Amino acid sequence: QVQLVESGGGLVQAGGSLRLSCAASGRTFIRYHMGWFRQAPGKEREFVAAISWSGSRTEYADSAKGRFTISRDNAKNTVYLQMNSLKPEDTAVYYCAAKDRTDWGSSLPDWTRYDYWGQGTQVTVSS
Repeated sequence: QVQLVESGGGLVQAGGSLRLSCAASGRTFIRYHMGWFRQAPGKEREFVAAISWSGSRTEYADSAKGRFTISRDNAKNTVYLQMNSLKPEDTAVYYCAAKDRTDWGSSLPDWTRYDYWGQGTQVTVSS
């Protein structure tokens, strides 16, 4: 079992920045690739970004490229999502998730391929 707890969400004006954190506990953090997803009311859960267990590889949704940066600190068992130039359409509940490190590639955007999830943190971007 892996327990994931997100933090760092909040209300920000368009153009502003937020840094989300996801702290992991339980099984060895480096066993897992980590991802960030988001879900807005009435919409499907959407892939945002993923990072490999070592931090050497990252993937981003087109909507996140150039604005968001995913990183991890394996010594602190924490993954981050730095979000800059936020837009109202970024408003959603943001979730971090963990998937086995043997599974990297085309499955990254598929939320059903992740094994553990946090409870989510609300991000609201006002116009």
